[in-house]
Amino acid sequence: MAARIRKTHQDEVRAKIQASQLINVLQNHALNDDGVEFSTTRLKAIEILLRKSIPDLSSVTVGGDEDNPLHVINKIERAIVRSNNQDR
Repeated sequence: MAARIRKTHQDEVRAKIQASQLINVLQNHALNDDGVEFSTTRLKAIEILLRKSIPDLSSVTVGGDEDNPLHVINKIERAIVRSNNQDR
């Protein structure tokens, strides 16, 4: 099997996918009553491309159990750094 000549091809393809254009298409469809219906395949394609270009916002719950509870430590540290500049 031949080695890939252009390793950045996938990054270039992703850069060409403009999420804003996909969002505009969906917004125009939702806000304008133009009577044009989207096919399910077109909607699925837009959904897949948006998932690849914009991360999903999902909630994550972190928890421990009775034997190993989580201990959260919040602290603020102040580090004083001495300047090497002796001209002061």
